[in-house]
Amino acid sequence: MKSPLQAMRDLLHDDKRYKVEAYQFIREALQYAHEHVLESSDTSAGDQGPRHITGQQLCEACRLYAIDQYGYLSKMVLANWGVHSTSDFGEIVYNLIRIEQMRKSESDEREDFDNLYTFDDAFEPTFELASHDQE
Repeated sequence: MKSPLQAMRDLLHDDKRYKVEAYQFIREALQYAHEHVLESSDTSAGDQGPRHITGQQLCEACRLYAIDQYGYLSKMVLANWGVHSTSDFGEIVYNLIRIEQMRKSESDEREDFDNLYTFDDAFEPTFELASHDQE
C-alpha cells in the first residue's frame, strides 16, 4: 500500500495538468467550506461531526477562499496552478478521491462541478457605493 505522500507524487507524475498547490488549495477550501459555507447555511447542525460538502458547495467555498487569500489576484494564482474553471476543481477532487485522499458519497458525480460559474466573473472585484444617508 502506498503512503499518502507517494500516492500524491505518483498522481503529480501521472497527471501534469495541476500543480501540487492546486491540490493543497482544494484541501484548504474544503476546510473553509466546513467552517464558513456550511456554518452559514445550516445553523441546526449541532455536533453531528463533519457534514458532507457537495460539489456546488465546494466550488463556492473555493471562490470565497481564493478571494479571501489572494484577492484580485485569485484568477491569476489559480491559472498558474492549472486551474481555469470549476470543472478543474472537479478534476482535482476526483484525482484526490482516486488516490483515497478524499471521499465521495453515492450521489456525488464528477459533473457536479461543471460550469457553476466563470472565473472571469467570479473573481472580479465588486464595489459597493456607500450611502451618506444616515437613517
